[in-house]
Amino acid sequence: MKLEFPGVLGVSHRMKEIARLLVLVAPSDATVLLLGETGTGKELVAQAIHMNSPRRQGPFIVVNCAALPETLLESELFGHEKGAFTGATAKKEGRFLLAHHGTLFLDEIGELQPSTQAKILRVLQTREFEPLGSTRTVKVDVRIIAATNRNLETMVQQGTFRDDLYYRLHVFPITLPALRQRLDDLPLLTDFFLQRFREKYQRPIKTLAPEVLQAFRRYPWPGNIRELENTLERGVILCQGETLNLVDLPAQLQNLALEPERLRTFETEPSPPEWEKEFIFHTLEKHSWNRQEAAAALQISLEELDFKIRAYGLKADGLPPA
Repeated sequence: MKLEFPGVLGVSHRMKEIARLLVLVAPSDATVLLLGETGTGKELVAQAIHMNSPRRQGPFIVVNCAALPETLLESELFGHEKGAFTGATAKKEGRFLLAHHGTLFLDEIGELQPSTQAKILRVLQTREFEPLGSTRTVKVDVRIIAATNRNLETMVQQGTFRDDLYYRLHVFPITLPALRQRLDDLPLLTDFFLQRFREKYQRPIKTLAPEVLQAFRRYPWPGNIRELENTLERGVILCQGETLNLVDLPAQLQNLALEPERLRTFETEPSPPEWEKEFIFHTLEKHSWNRQEAAAALQISLEELDFKIRAYGLKADGLPPA
């Protein structure tokens, strides 16, 4: 079988490594744990694994563990019998059973409550469960792919996530990079979304203004690929010509066109915007905290950069303080 991952776009070193891992793990039946910030494309990667696995003819079922309260989540996962609880007027099959011979994607698994964690662990160990209100045991053949933007190791240490479940999930971990860590992929991703929304909204847009691309490369993208997608959809809707310009972008991106000037006047701005602190921090990270390289990239003096590092309380061994 020829493996194809059309939803996983990238030419950067980090994405090439992700593609290499997907080629290795997709044909197996191993449990996969996808890690990374919100908006990095974890569900797309899960779909790519499923579509390149021996289970590709089976169902791909998604459960967002953060979207439902615990009682309803258990019903969604395991199903229930009629009368199992107030409002259970009919028997319902759970997502585990619906995913039989396929893949179950448990998104935001770090949000599970301890009681649900124990039940998920049992299914991973035995591939069987009992629906709510039932004494019958249901056996399933399901591949599990889980995802989270939380640090499960820290949660295990804090006692909020079961260590035995963590090790069951941590068979083949893949950490997806943030968009700011794969800026070489920006042109490819931008072209992809631009074409999608140009066709969706029947707009004549052919290109992006140079200053738009410059702003895209400067912006830290806290919402990652999802934020880039939403930004380009908004821009395509607003754009009136063949070129998408800065005026078609959100204010925080428009401001980046004047970023050097804004940075130089920092001393007169008592409450600079949050994105500016994040932008400087991630520039330092990108250059491995080489202050001279970072200052050159920011187009400010080394002295000015040192002032901002002190003013923002930035540190190389941790995230910028809130």
